[in-house]
Amino acid sequence: MKVTWLRRLGVMVFACQLVGVQAHAVNWFPLGPYGGDARSFAVDPHDSKHLYLGTETGWIYQSHDGGNAWTRVTQIEGRNDLVIDHISIDPAAPEHMIIAAFMVNRPGGGIYTSNDAGKRWVKDPQMSDKSVRSLTRAASDPNLLIAGTLDGVYRSKDNGKHWELISPAGSTEIHEIESVAIDPKDPNIIYAGTWHLPWKTVDGGAHWQNIKQGIIDDSDVFSIVIDPTNPSIVFASACSGIYKSVNAGMLFKGGVTLNKGQGIPASARRTRKLKLDPTVPTTVYAGTTQGLYKSTDGGTTWVRMTGADVIVNDVYVDPNQPQHILLATDRGGVLRSEDSGVSFTPSNDGFTLRQVVAFAADQRDPSQLYVGVVNDKEVGGVFASKDGGVKWQQISSGLGGRDVYSLTMTPENTLLAGTSHGVFRMTNGMWNLSSDLVPPPIPAKKPVTKKGAHPVLPPPPRKPEEKVASKLSTAAVYALTSGTAGIYAGTSAGVWRSQDGGQSWSQLQTPLTDGRFVASHEQMIVATSLTGAALSENGGQSWTSMMPPATMTQVSALAIDGLGNIWIGGPEGAFYSTDRGASWKTLRNLFVRQVDGIYYDATNKRVLVASTSGTVGFAASLPDYRVSYWDTGWALRFLRPVGDHLVGATLFDGMVVEPKMVASPFATDTKTGRSAR
Repeated sequence: MKVTWLRRLGVMVFACQLVGVQAHAVNWFPLGPYGGDARSFAVDPHDSKHLYLGTETGWIYQSHDGGNAWTRVTQIEGRNDLVIDHISIDPAAPEHMIIAAFMVNRPGGGIYTSNDAGKRWVKDPQMSDKSVRSLTRAASDPNLLIAGTLDGVYRSKDNGKHWELISPAGSTEIHEIESVAIDPKDPNIIYAGTWHLPWKTVDGGAHWQNIKQGIIDDSDVFSIVIDPTNPSIVFASACSGIYKSVNAGMLFKGGVTLNKGQGIPASARRTRKLKLDPTVPTTVYAGTTQGLYKSTDGGTTWVRMTGADVIVNDVYVDPNQPQHILLATDRGGVLRSEDSGVSFTPSNDGFTLRQVVAFAADQRDPSQLYVGVVNDKEVGGVFASKDGGVKWQQISSGLGGRDVYSLTMTPENTLLAGTSHGVFRMTNGMWNLSSDLVPPPIPAKKPVTKKGAHPVLPPPPRKPEEKVASKLSTAAVYALTSGTAGIYAGTSAGVWRSQDGGQSWSQLQTPLTDGRFVASHEQMIVATSLTGAALSENGGQSWTSMMPPATMTQVSALAIDGLGNIWIGGPEGAFYSTDRGASWKTLRNLFVRQVDGIYYDATNKRVLVASTSGTVGFAASLPDYRVSYWDTGWALRFLRPVGDHLVGATLFDGMVVEPKMVASPFATDTKTGRSAR
């Protein structure tokens, strides 16, 4: 039997993605594209190749080959809003792990403990809902841990079972603890970096001293590291640079300034992570918001090892192979170096935290897929897959780091991208801005003369191929759809149409000031803003206002099915109209809220509905409106058919695929059902 690309996809998904998700009810399997925001590393004390990776969406990954490939372990409490910046592994029992978590821009988080290598986690009731920004374990006493929270410094003497506040309760100074460090020889000596200078205690928290001498006032202290061979040497990083003390924090000095200012490197105003080479403590790595810096002389001189566009959240140096370095970065995921930081390459196999919001498929080859992502700048844009989503390649040359909100294929099979600034057209592997208006040529006129005046010459006639910039060039293009009368774009500057495959555009005169969603069926076009809607039944030549469902507070999805029925989704659910919007109905057995995606699957004559309020995806078959559903295990932005499978876009974790049982390329025993291999 011939093995199709889709069958190969199914087998590969089962073989590659099943490992690492047993502890989480994930029914659909991740596809990529790989990369995204990586936050923190932790290493198994007994195996330097066994690593854990924390994220900003509650997920924990692990690698058994030094960070070359990653698998999902679990998502803490199934939450997308937990930032995991610190993971501590018990050196006596590596299956015992403790993490610190917090939420961005609001209170919440806590301490979580696992006793089965990260598969299951329990939230510590004493630290419940505390925003825990830092966590470290004492080298001289592995049962002692220090945690930094927004309300102070906490200590556990029994490996995380109990916690006590050791900074003054209600202190107006020792709070908002961003970093902590413990003297490697004396666990009573503790350093705490706040959002406004560092502090120190030498008696386990009974008394605290502000150690700010030499540091620019009001510096956020992001990281503190201590030389394990000489605890008098302390490095601290802040928004004002990197500081070094040779007398245990009594006086800090900045090293060589790269540009200006007291801290180093002064050009990288936020140094998020400091890391000492475990074999040569005079080699120091500094992960900053403007790349990775390295010093080989104890912080006297610094050299930038990456581009300035790399935002580094954490640094891992292999203690058994220090030339092997990993970076946890924003947008770019994990970067790997095998030459002590001289060069880096992406190392994201299996790791995906992309925000996919757009999708398109090749009309001639169903295995050729395209997705658009947001918030990833130069490492984002558009990704293409030639094998149904198993492997992805970035194709963003020419987009200039723009977010991609929408994608569509023209009837000529040319890919168009709606971005944060205009429509782009793919030509010969390069994106080119196509958001231009082609006005009719200006006819030539004879010079106009007045008595006693020189002739006034008219402007020269415009050539037919000349374009003039339009406001579409700077508009956010939220929606693109191909119809029989052209290609339509819903944008922050209204609704536009192209009749030449996206090479030029003209604005349509609709009742809407902006267009968030556009759908088409033959000559019928529907466009909506967040609260209004408009209808055209002649390919966009004329428009009438249309009222969305009265109970809907905001439009978040739009489609037209093969019968010409209009579907609208929003926080209140999914609605459809069989009379051009004069009235709206709901399916009695379609109980869904927070609808973010509606799509008409013409091949299977069904409407696909995706929701971010739960993990169930729906389909309404036509013409009987019979509802079927799948428990996908993910909150989804949208659903799309790919051959005999479905794929979906998660909120933050890239694409996922429906795990259908498919034919294997290996022969099977018809009696036992087992593989003959």
